[in-house]
Amino acid sequence: MFGFLSFGSVLAFLDLAAKNQIESRDKKEFPKELPGTNGKIWLYQNHNPGFSFGVLKECPKAMELVPLCVTSAFAGAWTYIMGKRGCLVEKLAATLVLAGGVSNLYDRMKRGYVVDYFSIRWKWLKKVVFNLGDFFIFAGSALFVLLSVFGALKEIKADLKGEFNNEKV
Repeated sequence: MFGFLSFGSVLAFLDLAAKNQIESRDKKEFPKELPGTNGKIWLYQNHNPGFSFGVLKECPKAMELVPLCVTSAFAGAWTYIMGKRGCLVEKLAATLVLAGGVSNLYDRMKRGYVVDYFSIRWKWLKKVVFNLGDFFIFAGSALFVLLSVFGALKEIKADLKGEFNNEKV
């Protein structure tokens, strides 16, 4: 558990450090290409007072309370998952989601908005500006979906095998 807690803390602090670096710069410097990415990643200095794409930005109290409740509930789920034996991918997924959630929650509580700072210049992603916390939440959620799909496929395979064995009797 301590290893995952340390890993998640490092991820959250990495995102917060990047946000602080972006915030310390003059807004006139943005947008600009991230050096070494051949124009595939651009840096921005966006302030998002709402959820994704600014949803509910006109409800500042909800924008504090909802993320606080969700992150707190997920911290409880994370603690439960950490107590399970094995389940390394599930623990990694939970740690990624919690690290991103904590980083964005900190922004929301401290600044009143979340700092988004990079965009991947590819197809429809060009229109979306993220931060590392968002990426961690997405990656952890994707891992949970994959775990769920593989678990369901495993159950289907076991059910089919059981039915096939019953027909032979």
